[in-house]
Amino acid sequence: MMNVLAFAGLSLLLLVIPIIAFLIKIYSGKSMNNPKYPPVLGTVFHQLLYFNRLYDHQTETARKHSTFRLLAPGQSQIYTTDLQNIEHVLKTNFDKYAKGKYNQDVFGDLFGTGIFAVDGDKWRQQRKVASFEFSTRVLRDFSCTVFRRSAIKLVRKVEEYSQANQVFDMQDLLMRSSLESIFKVGFGVDLNCIEGEGLGSSKEESMMFMKAFDDSNELTYWRYVDPFWTLKRYFNIGSEASLRKSIKIIHDFVHKLITAKRKQLDSDVKSEKEDILSRFIRESKKDPKTMTDEYLRDIILNFVLAGKDSSANTLSWFFYMLYKNPLVGEKLDREIEEAFGNLKEKASSSVEDCIASITDDEVLQKMHYLHATLTETLRLYPAVPVDGRCAEIDDVLPDGFKVKKGDGVYYMSYAMGRMPYIWGDDAEEFRPERWLKDGIFTPESPFKFTAFHAGPRICLGKDFAYRQMKIVSIALLHFFRFKLSDDSKKVTYRTMFSLHISGGLHLTAVSRRNLSECTNVNAKHIISRIWI
Repeated sequence: MMNVLAFAGLSLLLLVIPIIAFLIKIYSGKSMNNPKYPPVLGTVFHQLLYFNRLYDHQTETARKHSTFRLLAPGQSQIYTTDLQNIEHVLKTNFDKYAKGKYNQDVFGDLFGTGIFAVDGDKWRQQRKVASFEFSTRVLRDFSCTVFRRSAIKLVRKVEEYSQANQVFDMQDLLMRSSLESIFKVGFGVDLNCIEGEGLGSSKEESMMFMKAFDDSNELTYWRYVDPFWTLKRYFNIGSEASLRKSIKIIHDFVHKLITAKRKQLDSDVKSEKEDILSRFIRESKKDPKTMTDEYLRDIILNFVLAGKDSSANTLSWFFYMLYKNPLVGEKLDREIEEAFGNLKEKASSSVEDCIASITDDEVLQKMHYLHATLTETLRLYPAVPVDGRCAEIDDVLPDGFKVKKGDGVYYMSYAMGRMPYIWGDDAEEFRPERWLKDGIFTPESPFKFTAFHAGPRICLGKDFAYRQMKIVSIALLHFFRFKLSDDSKKVTYRTMFSLHISGGLHLTAVSRRNLSECTNVNAKHIISRIWI
């Protein structure tokens, strides 16, 4: 009996000691009662209690404390909506802040050494190559062509659902369309996620990749609130086993793409391939030991995160907000018709002719209200709801609070969009007019509107994303009216790095005209016409 009790006591001791050690690591050395540091409102693990509504919980907290702390093992995580703090971290003292080891440990398995996960020379190198690519007129013209082709496919697909009076998931459709576009523009590869087969992949493989990518996004974010994730990863159990399986699907898919792309470039030496992947592959030949296929893979995955999620998520919330705000939709309808102007008669002849007339100079630049509506959507539903940096040295923020070396400083874009002290008493209202002055779109400071980050790491693809969203939204709104399939179902987000609608956005579509009267042409004919 004594042996049993001794064994039980020893087992309990072995369990308690690590817990005590873990708590000491969280609470020790954090200057918890020092008013010179931000107020402590718990630990990062307390976020488990609010995980499914985390960004709304952060909003409620930010109304009381514009800057606060959550304790983590080894450091504090500081959250802020203070605009001066954000400019301080992202621009004024840029060199004092980095991604940090804590963040890199969390998302390193998924994003590796891609542009969003690294600092220093690797970041500068990727930024330089990508910056050159995004600045070329060739990419602008090529991307518009790709976006118009995707818009044609979307219109045709939605028309199928409309004629069948069928409910469909708009978010899923937009995700597939955006994935196609980023792979074509960024990597010169046809995925054809909506229909058909593309270079080196089938529709089924593309869908597996997209699901694995989204699941990995969510499971990786879960690590921020799971105190046992490193242990689970070591034993390959639970959420970490699921994450490892999803990441393997992602890596296998991307390595197949890189292999196919290398073969394509080697067999077509006279052709100048100007997509981002081709440019990075050429760079890799200068330094093959550093720029391995694994390095190229990480670069691709970071661009997929930026190119797929930002546009598709924003458009999903955009269509939801139009349903919730029908007067905004009516104003957009009028602007679309006015923007087409003399092109209207030509545009009515076929889907292809209509979408081909959506050009930068003739249509997109006239649509200030559309630009304002998309921006207002991003204000309330930013593609990345929380982002930030890690202090490389001890520092003092403009609001007077101290930061210790190793502490994270995060700005809460989702919460910021709902703060009256930033946007006024109507901060929670969806009001595109706040962006217009005499009918002309007027931007705000990037440290106030942080949807595209700010400072030296501001998003390179901002204009790219707006062009894509405008072309797709114009095409869909010109041909259809949309309605939620179930008014009683609450629409909310999925807590992850990017702001997906949880469970999708299920709509029905009513055609504004009889699209079946439009000329039916085969896929090759469509592509040949829009690529000219």
